[in-house]
Amino acid sequence: MIQVFDDDYFMKQAIAEAQQAMAENEIPVGAVIVSQQRIIARAHNQTEILKDVTAHAEMLAITSASSYLGGKYLQDCTMYITLEPCVMCAGALRWAQIGKLVYGATDDKSGFSRIGRELLHPKTKLAYGVRQKECAEMMQAFFKAKRS
Repeated sequence: MIQVFDDDYFMKQAIAEAQQAMAENEIPVGAVIVSQQRIIARAHNQTEILKDVTAHAEMLAITSASSYLGGKYLQDCTMYITLEPCVMCAGALRWAQIGKLVYGATDDKSGFSRIGRELLHPKTKLAYGVRQKECAEMMQAFFKAKRS
């Protein structure tokens, strides 16, 4: 059987990271960064574990991918993230010049798009809604359990 490495496949990998975050009692956000059809970085939220408000999945993945590539720019990379990035993470993605951003669920309260797409680098390609229902349901389940 031929393995197809498409947006759906890589979003499933980001979802696996989000599930790990949930298991660690972190907000379930997961990310992977892909270069030449290979995952070069994986991360999930670790703000509670690290006691660091900046330890979002995106920030940790950017650091890991930059280290792997030996440079700060990720122009030839794609980030897959289960939740629309916040303004802080969108700014970091802009500075990293990420080539493409793909996210699952939208974040109407804290997502960057409420401010505007110009937070991303002008050359960054954008796609969203990949496995949106699954990503959104995971977030909803997490916060419902927190409120119980």
